[in-house]
Amino acid sequence: MSKIVVLGSGISGHTAACFLRKYLAKNHQITVISPAKKYNWIPSNVWVGVGDMKPEQVLFDLEPIYKKANIEYINAKATKIYPEGSNNIASPFVVVEEIASKSEKIIEYDYLINATGPKLNFDATEGLGPSKNSQSICSATHAVQAWENLSSQIKEMKAGKNKTIVIGIGHGMATCQGAAFEYLFNVESKLKREGVRERAKIIYMTNEYELGDFGMGGMHLKYGGYIVHSKTFTESLFAEREIFWIKRAHPIKIDKNKIEYETLDGAFHEQEFDFAMLIPPFAGVGLKAFNKNGEDITSSLFLPNGFMKVDGNYNPKPYSEWDAEDWPKTLQNPTYKNIFAIGIAFAPPHPISKPMQSPNKTTISPTAPRTGMPSAMMGKAVAQSIANLIKGKNKPLHTASMAKLGAACVASTGTGLFSGTAVSITVYPIVPDFKKFPEYGRDLKYTFGEIGLAGHWIKLLLHYAFIYKAKQKPFWYIIPE
Repeated sequence: MSKIVVLGSGISGHTAACFLRKYLAKNHQITVISPAKKYNWIPSNVWVGVGDMKPEQVLFDLEPIYKKANIEYINAKATKIYPEGSNNIASPFVVVEEIASKSEKIIEYDYLINATGPKLNFDATEGLGPSKNSQSICSATHAVQAWENLSSQIKEMKAGKNKTIVIGIGHGMATCQGAAFEYLFNVESKLKREGVRERAKIIYMTNEYELGDFGMGGMHLKYGGYIVHSKTFTESLFAEREIFWIKRAHPIKIDKNKIEYETLDGAFHEQEFDFAMLIPPFAGVGLKAFNKNGEDITSSLFLPNGFMKVDGNYNPKPYSEWDAEDWPKTLQNPTYKNIFAIGIAFAPPHPISKPMQSPNKTTISPTAPRTGMPSAMMGKAVAQSIANLIKGKNKPLHTASMAKLGAACVASTGTGLFSGTAVSITVYPIVPDFKKFPEYGRDLKYTFGEIGLAGHWIKLLLHYAFIYKAKQKPFWYIIPE
């Protein structure tokens, strides 16, 4: 019997656990350790954040799902990893802190999957976050609060007041521009439907060098029979909707109604607001690692930002020498072969967008996105790899390199069958490969943009399909990642 422990129950961890249970006989023990009691389909938080969905439509309890699937579930937070065991315990193990009792517990494993996701690092910018002076949609709870604040602004607009709304990122090295982009369009649509659009000045604040970078270095895509750059595509969307933008920005401080920020040229500015939703930067959750003698070996498993090292090329090199082959393939730790990291928990070898610094030495450029579809594909690939290792199959490990994976961003507004619209962008591969695709770095057959009702239908379908899949309903596994 093998013991597989999965740290985290988000998209990547939940996917890995469910597929492990499908691939392995019941005598193998699968344990999910997570501080979250509910699964959150995060892509639909944008709809909660504009009042178009209730939180219960994007959340469900994990324990009954895992109990039915014969997966052990522990509501706890992992704090330490002992990949060599200790002088008292021969097997490798993790130390967890149970949420209810706050007591520590030791969980032994044969294979470990780190799918802990990110720490939402609101503290990186003074005043950032829903407990301070800005809103977030990074969790369903945050999204509910964002809607409460936005709806109060709508009421005041209906009473004749003008408002300034700022949506974007809350730090010069934040990622997830796609989430901010989608929320931006949902808010703009909501204000139209509420009849107050003319009362709002909407501003998008981003650390991107140009709009449409999305932390992926921008892209050329097919649109309307032409090849256009994502900068042109995005700027036209904003201009058509009278949305203003501030790019190359690093928020320094968020006051109650004012953002102080630096731009890439080294200048300092202020932007007043009535409502601000700003995505925080991500960091690792703070796991520590120790060897058999109890000595701290955290730096051998994790980068300084807290993300776990896997089989990527972490050797420093100039931007001109970055290569698609630098990116991890198997997501396996190079030192401890029974440890894998997936989703946001693994450490990228470098950003995808070119790093930029202001004259003040402030880094202002997006870090690499690795959420949603890629996270799920990593979860499945690692589950397949571990299942093969346990079964003794002499096969190479399965791979899920972001230089080989595609992604889709569907910014859909509204949740009705005939009342919504969407901006849809697909990209393949996520990390550009100029050796394979020398002209644009990506395959234009699968990199395109569309606007219309069809994309909205796809977004709605994906919402219900992926929650169906996550609940392990009949034939859940035939729904693609």
